Parts: sequence; structure tokens; C-alpha cells
Amino acid sequence: MKPSRDEVPLPEFNRTQLHIMQILWDADEPLKPAELESRFEWPIENATLRSVLALMLERGDLDREKRGKAFHYFPRRKKGAAVSEMLSGLARLFGTGSRVGLLSQLMQEDSLSEEEIRLLRELVNATDKPTPNPDKK
Repeated sequence: MKPSRDEVPLPEFNRTQLHIMQILWDADEPLKPAELESRFEWPIENATLRSVLALMLERGDLDREKRGKAFHYFPRRKKGAAVSEMLSGLARLFGTGSRVGLLSQLMQEDSLSEEEIRLLRELVNATDKPTPNPDKK
């Protein structure tokens, strides 16, 4: 049985592909190539953009729908799923497989400011929820 698109690991993106994904995630609606091009942070040739879109469509990163004469592109994966998959890959490469190891590596390589440490503590405290005890009634 062939896995569904959501079960296939997210491929690695180059800078241009990742920027396309970011634009589409931020847009919350399908965009045509001209709309993507206008939102790029650096100049990109229309032919180059269309070539990258065709590759990403073929790989299954994007899908498209025809509206009038133009195709409108949208991501096949939600941003959260993509970020999680990419972080897991980085953790395998640089953090001995764990996200804590990845964070530790980042902290060793680039010292954090007091403000960044405070923000991390707030984030941990906000997400730290007690685990329910199934034996209690």
C-alpha cells in the first residue's frame, strides 16, 4: 500500500523552496505565481519561479487549483508539521537524535542573552502541564 502524502517525510528545501513555502503558509490562501513573485524578498525571474513551482508540485510539496486562466498554488503540509519534521531532522544530525540535544548544541554554539533565557523560561512554564495520573479516581 502506497503511503498518503501526509505520511511521506517532508523533503529538504533549498532557500528558494523554503521561501515559497513560507509565503504560502503566511498567505492562508492559494496564490498564483505573479502573487508569489511580488512577495519575494529578493528578485526572482518569473521563469525560475515557475520552474521551482513545477519541481515542488512534482515532489508533492505543493498542489494547485485552476481559477480562471491561472493556477493558484498552496502547500500540501501545514507549517507546524513541516517545522516539526525539519527539527527532527536537525536533531538527528546535530543533537544526537533529541531536540534537547539540538537545543543544547545551539546554546553551546551561540550564547543566549538574558532576555532570550527569560523568554525560554516563560515558554517552558507556559507549556509545562502536569501529567494526569490514570490511577486517581
